[in-house]
Amino acid sequence: MTNLSERLTSVLSQAWSWWSEGLNRKDEWARTALTVSSLALFIMWFTWINKLYKSRNARYPPGPRGLPLVGNLPFLDPDLHTYFARLADTYGPILKLRLGKKVAVVVTSPALAKQVLKDHDTTFANRDVPVAGKIATYGGLDIAWTPYGPEWRMLRKVCVREMLSNTSLDGMYSLRKREVEGMVREIHGKVGSPVNLGEQLFLTILNIITSMLWGGHERITSLGTEFKEVVGEITKLLGTPNVSDFFPGLARYDLQGLDREMRASALKFDRIFEYIIEERLKLIDSEKGVEIKDFLHMLLRLKDEGGTNTPFTMKHLKALLMDMVVGGTDTTSNTVEWAIAELMNKRETMRKAQEELETVVGLDSKLEESHLPKLHYLQAVMKEVLRLHPALPLLVPHCPSSACDIGGYTVPEGARVFINVWAIHRDPSIWDNPLEFNPERFLNVKWDFSGNDFNYLPFGSGRRICAGISMGERMFMYELATLLHSFDWELPPNSKLDLKEKFGIVLKKATPMIAIPSPRLSKPALYT
Repeated sequence: MTNLSERLTSVLSQAWSWWSEGLNRKDEWARTALTVSSLALFIMWFTWINKLYKSRNARYPPGPRGLPLVGNLPFLDPDLHTYFARLADTYGPILKLRLGKKVAVVVTSPALAKQVLKDHDTTFANRDVPVAGKIATYGGLDIAWTPYGPEWRMLRKVCVREMLSNTSLDGMYSLRKREVEGMVREIHGKVGSPVNLGEQLFLTILNIITSMLWGGHERITSLGTEFKEVVGEITKLLGTPNVSDFFPGLARYDLQGLDREMRASALKFDRIFEYIIEERLKLIDSEKGVEIKDFLHMLLRLKDEGGTNTPFTMKHLKALLMDMVVGGTDTTSNTVEWAIAELMNKRETMRKAQEELETVVGLDSKLEESHLPKLHYLQAVMKEVLRLHPALPLLVPHCPSSACDIGGYTVPEGARVFINVWAIHRDPSIWDNPLEFNPERFLNVKWDFSGNDFNYLPFGSGRRICAGISMGERMFMYELATLLHSFDWELPPNSKLDLKEKFGIVLKKATPMIAIPSPRLSKPALYT
């Protein structure tokens, strides 16, 4: 490359001598223009050669061969988490695939996950935003997709310090309690009959989240059915592979029509948000001096206060509402459904959890959130469920802002980087009997969700660790503890328990959890 640079310099020098000799001394402007254009040409050429040199000398991770143009797309298994795990068995803990015009890198070891999420955290702090995700979140203005920088830090501060702090969550306990007690009443009315737990849990979590968002005002709760439908539409579209993501040049044509569908669904959501915000503003005006404790009131106050270099706008507000509703419902409800399924598959473990509830709460009392810190065995159950069935088995993909060395390999700028926590959590070199559901492994051992131990990352790690850990933990524990404390659960006659997984935007059970409840509490009045 040095010889090439010397040759180009020589050619440019000769051209300049020839040109300058034929020019009149008065043609200063022409000489200046030639000098600038020659220098610009040289810089462009040198940059291109340097980039080509680095590209040819980069050591990319190994991976399966793909086809021209489409790469590895035709060979992808719908269950990406297990497919990537099988590839890791062949190609090692870091591997590369070409998905159309995109490069995907999959990391499947704690040591390499640490390099991505901690050692080079700033480099990998961005996201490769899917087209549908950008449409759903007002151009990617939410906390999940916003690029790392001042705007993201502002949103993170709003979420963690204002909305999801322990003080804020404590202040909204009455709203969560109302919805959970409503769930208990509804299930009690179905005693002896099969209950679709997945559907029941989804509706309850949706009610809890919307109650915390805007307080469950009467004129607003009537939108519940419409909300459920739109959440379902958006979740489905976010989980559907989109040609526009793999071939950005084709995005303008929307070949699958997914972008159009997402715009229609997002518009429905926006209309609901507009209505809710309008109703809340009316409520604030009519009840001045009355303290209103919900997230929407906090967000409206923050928007009006301003006072920061990075303004918090109405679009930011709506995007955060979208995150809470779409991101909080499926993840929590599916994880509780997995917990019930695993406990029903291992009745001795369920019996231990219920015995702890009898000791801490008693069968003559309703369970309260204040009991949760004393339920150590149930906390171990939660951690074990999140080990075996992490809500986001590949986390939210990271995207390096520049090429970076990971494990001796070059991860190119703009790659979509997956951390396969599902595979890490089932690695037999890390976990004893990793496929066995065994909450005891988390007893008397300090495991938490901080992301500091890269053997256990259900919520990720680093700057982009999940902002809703505290809320998700409370809702999971409160719902699961209530279901186990209030009812015994049995499978319907002639049915078998199925623990097969279905990959999607979140990890789901392949078949719904259907179970028959029977009351455990001592008095019928405890179910009212």
